[in-house]
Amino acid sequence: QDYFTDENRVLKKDPQQDYHLEYAMENSTHTILAFSRELHTCDTNDKSITESTMRVIWAYHHKDMGEAGQNYHGSNRGTKSLRLLNPEKEEVLSASLPYFDLTNKDVPVPDKDTTYWCQMFKIPVQHEKHHVTKVEPLIQKGHENLVHHILLYQCSSNLNDSVLDYGHECYHPNMPDSFLTCETVIFAWAIGGEGFTYPPHVGLSIGTAADPQFVLMEVHYDNPSYTEGLIDNSGLRLIYTPVLRKYDAGVIEAGLWVSLFHNIPPGMPEFVSEGHCTLECLEEALGAERPTGIHVFAVLLHAHLAGRAIRMRHFHNGEEQKLLAYDDEFDFNFQEFQYLEEERTILPGDNLITECHYSTVDRIRMTWGGLSTRNEMCLSYLLYYPRINLTRCASIPDIMEQLQFIGVKEIYRPVRQTWPFIIKSPKQYKNLSFMDAMNKFKWSRSEGVSYNELVLKLPVNVRCSKTDNAEWSIQGMTALPPEIERPYKTEPVICSSSPCLPCSLFLTLLFVVQVTASTIGNIGPFV
Repeated sequence: QDYFTDENRVLKKDPQQDYHLEYAMENSTHTILAFSRELHTCDTNDKSITESTMRVIWAYHHKDMGEAGQNYHGSNRGTKSLRLLNPEKEEVLSASLPYFDLTNKDVPVPDKDTTYWCQMFKIPVQHEKHHVTKVEPLIQKGHENLVHHILLYQCSSNLNDSVLDYGHECYHPNMPDSFLTCETVIFAWAIGGEGFTYPPHVGLSIGTAADPQFVLMEVHYDNPSYTEGLIDNSGLRLIYTPVLRKYDAGVIEAGLWVSLFHNIPPGMPEFVSEGHCTLECLEEALGAERPTGIHVFAVLLHAHLAGRAIRMRHFHNGEEQKLLAYDDEFDFNFQEFQYLEEERTILPGDNLITECHYSTVDRIRMTWGGLSTRNEMCLSYLLYYPRINLTRCASIPDIMEQLQFIGVKEIYRPVRQTWPFIIKSPKQYKNLSFMDAMNKFKWSRSEGVSYNELVLKLPVNVRCSKTDNAEWSIQGMTALPPEIERPYKTEPVICSSSPCLPCSLFLTLLFVVQVTASTIGNIGPFV
């Protein structure tokens, strides 16, 4: 049956029944229900099913529902973030394919809520080129809820084996400098996610001088019960083949350059930041290396704890195309590459905008761009082929107009690359750093809205990088953001409440409950 809940968490039967039972089976240990529903039902009591992250809530009781209503589920409940419309692309891989594992070695997980652990690895030496075709998580048995996400970054090829000696807590003041050279995400897994399979015509190249030599694995441990004495050996398995595919995969980081130039006022229910992969950068890099364009097949959208929604906007000859990727229900704890329904070609002269929506209603100080989860990011990682020498296509908003907004008149010059630079006038900000002055400013909601409108129109500094910190000549140029419609207007939804399932798009879900021997009894239908 189709039920919905109100603000008092009371279940009510929906007068419009949109869920249809496809199959049901029950034995002494399992109850299985397969059911389907239109993606968009036109029912105000239903939530549309989109390509965004969906939070699926489940609960059950071992007794049938009686006339008095549902039985209280007690502890038999949970929630899971999923992309219902982004299934893993299955590919039959030979069981005999070689692989190598990147796993932590007896990492002591602290008895605290959140820990980020970083470990450097060297890709095993191959004497000729190979292609990685799949990456799988290797989660230590019993640690399925402890290991929250794993990111794999490509590092500078100028490192040596001395960086391999030990791991360290990520984003820590004493973190090794070598870790700071690891900026490009080449794989991401989050709790509930599966492995990532490359398309049949694409592989991640290893074994040549241009390929990753050193990688950094970041593991997020979630230990809300502060359990002591946990030792973890989780990691990743990379499956590869000597049978080369047609194209090498590449990764481009697009969006906002991670820096203090990206900042969000406190107390804002909605604040939008934009990172520009500019027409000028793509014109130079693609024009030189791939005039016919590159083909994007998967995207990872990335922000931190204040992130609420992310969209990747694509413009060709000034005209906006369909969104490249989006997640209007962003969950920091569930981040993985989304396969695109159709590959998207990016051409010289196109431009891409990563649009991030934040909420800082629970914060009393500025939120700054940075590496910590309490700092923010606004990034998109594009998986594409064929690989070209472009690793970052990003932007930084102009800083001086941000200062002028809060009333700063003069700063001490020259402005060095090191932070913080110091303010000279007016008197209330004299000798304060940029960060201190922004925090001292009395932010109201209306001031925050005005500041947001200003920041979105500011000139941007172009970041257009090659591997190992080399740069395209356009790097450092100032460009104006394109004239675009803000906010992005979503396409109208075509919805249907018709029971004719083949007539339109629908989703079939399989719900499986395993019941332990102690609860086996009168197990009846579920609501």
